[in-house]
Formats: sequence, structure tokens, C-alpha cells
Amino acid sequence: MAISRGLRCCQRIFSWIPVVIISSVVLWSYYAYVFELCFFTLHNTLEKVTYILVFHVCFVMFCWTYWKAIFTPPSTPSKKFHLSFSDKERYEMEERPDVQKQILIDIAKKLPIFTRAQSGAIRFCDRCQLIKPDRCHHCSVCETCVLKMDHHCPWVNNCVGFSNYKFFLLFLSYSMIYCVFIAATVFQYFLKFWVGELPNDRAKFHVLFLLFVALMFFVSLMFLFGYHCWLVAKNRSTLEAFSAPVFQNGPDRNGFNVGVRKNLTQVFGEDKRLWLFPVFTSQGDGHYFPLRTLCESQNPLLASEGRWGEDGGSDEDSTDGEMEHDPSVTIDVES
Repeated sequence: MAISRGLRCCQRIFSWIPVVIISSVVLWSYYAYVFELCFFTLHNTLEKVTYILVFHVCFVMFCWTYWKAIFTPPSTPSKKFHLSFSDKERYEMEERPDVQKQILIDIAKKLPIFTRAQSGAIRFCDRCQLIKPDRCHHCSVCETCVLKMDHHCPWVNNCVGFSNYKFFLLFLSYSMIYCVFIAATVFQYFLKFWVGELPNDRAKFHVLFLLFVALMFFVSLMFLFGYHCWLVAKNRSTLEAFSAPVFQNGPDRNGFNVGVRKNLTQVFGEDKRLWLFPVFTSQGDGHYFPLRTLCESQNPLLASEGRWGEDGGSDEDSTDGEMEHDPSVTIDVES
């Protein structure tokens, strides 16, 4: 047990290495650009002031979005998706598999769940002891179920999901802007150092490396950002892109695709003035999402959240009835 705790502690420490690497590169780029380039190399005061002001805007937005992507905790399912103490005790004490399945079916009938496991079964997490909401997956690194999980990103040492997906997208976009601005403003001085128009001092090496590092990161970020823009337009997560979500009628990669405009609004919110800022504006609470095959009046996200309260509602009862009379509803335990 002590060895296991020690290994987990070492794993947590080593998981911060990618974040430390990125932070170190960014801090060096700040010193190289502001001091070595702007203070020690540039002589035009207007150019110097302009570069420093624009650079700091890019730098602040990059750091703000990176911080939010790292330290925003992943959203986990609410208590209503967990087995209650009595249900859990009844489930664990029951030895007959059929009765255990029936216990879980009775619980699932009270929840707004439309997706299933690949086998067509209702999804249940044995580790967290909960019935998974739509688009929710268990992260083995974070050791918890994450709402609308996209992937676990080592560069932010965090799960990218419902709570911080907007921040992650903004982090990628401001990282690209940061790299493009550095590369564009450094390029002319790179050429001057290269042809010998500027003195061969230590600033030369900082400027050379600034250009190469900025271009290298920009190329890698460009492909990753483009891929996630495509995912947002299709309303898919990275996990759903590799494995289509399964509904009552089978797998459907476009099951949550309600149109590009509405897909964007789900992630960035209604107020476009806040789209470029790392403040949470995503729609809903991560437990249920609009479905392409359901009309708006039947969709839980577009209706009042009160209908999913503890007392239930008519629409919830209708959904429960459909699941109750569906002979194909089964239960699979997923870890």
C-alpha cells in the first residue's frame, strides 16, 4: 500500500514536467523578446513601444488561458447519477446478476440518458459507482468520471472536458497568435544578424532561437488547433471522433451535431463579446446535450432545468417510459 501511494505521488510530480517545460520556454521567450530584442537591439522608440505593448497583450492572454486550462478542475457528474447508499448496498448485497441489472435499470430510468455502451448497454462506471451521463467518460489519470471528456492533455496536466474546453481552445489560439507575432517581428532582425548588419553579441542567439522556436510551435499548434476547430464544427469530442457515440438506434457520429452555429454556441455561449475571453460561458451543465434527432421541445438542454429535478416531470416520465418498455435496454459495467 505504501509503495502504491509512493508511485502515485511520483506520478503526480512527473506529470507536471510538460507544464514546467512550456512555462520555462515562455519565460525565456519573454526575456529574449522584451530585453534582448526590444531593449538591447531596437533603437526606434516608436517601434520599441509598439512591440512591447502588443507583445504584452499577447503574453497576458496566453498566460491567462493557459492558467485556466490547467487549474480549472474537470466537471464530474452530479449526485443524482451516483448510486445512493441504499441502492449501492442493495446492489452489492444482491448476488443474482439479473436482479443487479434490474436495480441499475430502475435507477437509469429516472435519468436523462440517451447514449449507450458499444454493446448497446446502459453505461455504468464500476470505479465511480455511477451511471454515466451522455458524453461522460472515466479518466484513468484523474481517477474520476469527467463530463463531456475530450482527452487528458499532458501539456496542461488536466482533463480537457466540459468545464475547460473553451479555455483549451483559447489557449491554442492565443498560443498561435503569440508565436506568429514573435516570428513576424523578429524575422527582419534575424536577417540583419544573419548578414552581419547587427553586432555579433548574445542578442543574436536569442533572436535566432526565438524565430526557430516560434515557428516550430506554430506549425504543431496549427494542426492541433485546426483539428479542434473541425471537432467544434461537428460537435464531437476527440473520443467521439475515434469511437462514435452509440444511441438507441446504433452508432451515430453526428448524433450531437445540431449545426455549426449552435455547435459553436454550445462551447462559447450566447454572448459573443465574451468568446475571446477565458471566462466560462458554455451552455448547459454538461449532463445533457441537444440531439440531432430530437426536436427542441423534447430536448433537456433547451428546456427548463427544473424538469430534471428530484421530483421529476412529465417529459422525464415520458423518457422513462420509453426506456422501461424497450426490451433492448441492458446494463454493462464499464471501468
